[in-house]
Amino acid sequence: MSKALGIKRPAFLILGAPGAGKGTQGKVLGSIPRFFHCACGDVFRSLDTRTSIGQRFVHYSSRGELVPDELTIELWKAQVDNWADSHVYKPDIDFLVLDGIPRNVAQAEMIGSFLDIHQVFHLSCPNREELARRMRKRALKDNRIDDASDRVIQQRIATYEAETKPILDYYSNGLVTDIDATQPPVKVLNDIIGKIVSLPIFKEFSQQIA
Repeated sequence: MSKALGIKRPAFLILGAPGAGKGTQGKVLGSIPRFFHCACGDVFRSLDTRTSIGQRFVHYSSRGELVPDELTIELWKAQVDNWADSHVYKPDIDFLVLDGIPRNVAQAEMIGSFLDIHQVFHLSCPNREELARRMRKRALKDNRIDDASDRVIQQRIATYEAETKPILDYYSNGLVTDIDATQPPVKVLNDIIGKIVSLPIFKEFSQQIA
């Protein structure tokens, strides 16, 4: 994997089960100046498969195999670096808003070499029936009929519980903010922003760019 930068880039992580609203909140935050939303899906959709690193990704994906964690993070970091090089994302004044990555504790450990996670926002929705309803509604809206099946939905929730949710234990309690994801989206956003503006790193950045 690429060597870490001398200065770690500041970032916030939005974590939650499928259907909790990570993408919605990430997109809204990313529309605010000084926040750059980085959805894992967007990274892989923009991947140039003609490059050597892209070919390594195709080697696994074309066989239906899981892409190794180290390659996943390498691909992701390469795209973030591309955004920085093209000045779409400005690491010196922008906060990265992570959505969909890291997917497990191993990946969380890897991104720690070049990112400084200042807060983890856990969009909590203990009601799994509500999650399933949201996922079904989204799948039908996006015309992904197969993804609306109970079997697929339950499998995705189970995968999150087993692989992704342990990330909450990886970060210290002081870094994790639980937010009720069953609230209206605007209230969820209000809770996230309210926490961000209270953080020392936000106040520090605000003084630098004022």
